[in-house]
Amino acid sequence: MNRKLWHNPMILSACVILLFYAVVAFLAPEIVPNNPDEIHLDRLLGPANATYPLGTDFLGRCNYSRLIIASRHTLGSALLIEGIALIVGVIMGGLAGYFKGWFDKAMISIIDILLAFPGIILALVIAGMLGPGMKNLIIAVSAVHWIGYARIVRNMVMSVKEKEFVKASVAVGSKNMQIVFRHIIPNILPFILVYATLNIGTLILNIAGLSFLGLGVQPPTAEWGSMLNEARPYFRDYPGLMLLPGAAILLIGLAFQLLGEGLRDIMNPRVSQLGLEKRILETIEE
Repeated sequence: MNRKLWHNPMILSACVILLFYAVVAFLAPEIVPNNPDEIHLDRLLGPANATYPLGTDFLGRCNYSRLIIASRHTLGSALLIEGIALIVGVIMGGLAGYFKGWFDKAMISIIDILLAFPGIILALVIAGMLGPGMKNLIIAVSAVHWIGYARIVRNMVMSVKEKEFVKASVAVGSKNMQIVFRHIIPNILPFILVYATLNIGTLILNIAGLSFLGLGVQPPTAEWGSMLNEARPYFRDYPGLMLLPGAAILLIGLAFQLLGEGLRDIMNPRVSQLGLEKRILETIEE
């Protein structure tokens, strides 16, 4: 498994890109050459030079410094939301799939209602009601994002609970919670993690999209989505203002996609062309 992992070109490429992003985000305050929020009215939309490697924006702020510091807000919020959704979705889906009954019926009703609408639209509505700000954006996206995990975990738990090792745990008197979280969840966790890896790229796009609409971080804080919005009026004459944060979003989304595809192929090479959702459905039907 480890040998396959490090000899997979998609995983290696993705890990190099993600490691670069992680180092940049972690060291951002130390490596930015200028104050990302400092305004210089005498250097509006200035060209690249030794002091400002990527030039300045419409307020004379350093594009390079803002691009680097923005990675902390975009990546940090994405990882936080993904963690919240993963924990809540696994708990709710695991309990619904194992115990069934009224809790499962209620969970299915909630999932069906929420999945009837695009997740980004629901997040937009919630964020609009809560008001702008990164804290409210995290709450809004998390409130929607866990549904996908709950649905997948519930279906997989319903399948795995019929396996012999689960029946053996019941026979020896193991408690229900112990069976769910110590025996069943670890067996489906690899598939959940692959789904999470494939999903986080879309999550970053959603965060950037909501920030683009003004529902994320507020000025003067830098974030890739808000940088896109700020640069929009100047795109024709200064396309780099939008291309730089756009490229940052695109590259990290591609990295997570490559990582997820590589992990999926290693786990089961037979499904490399089938997609994760189809594999999950096949697992449920077994």
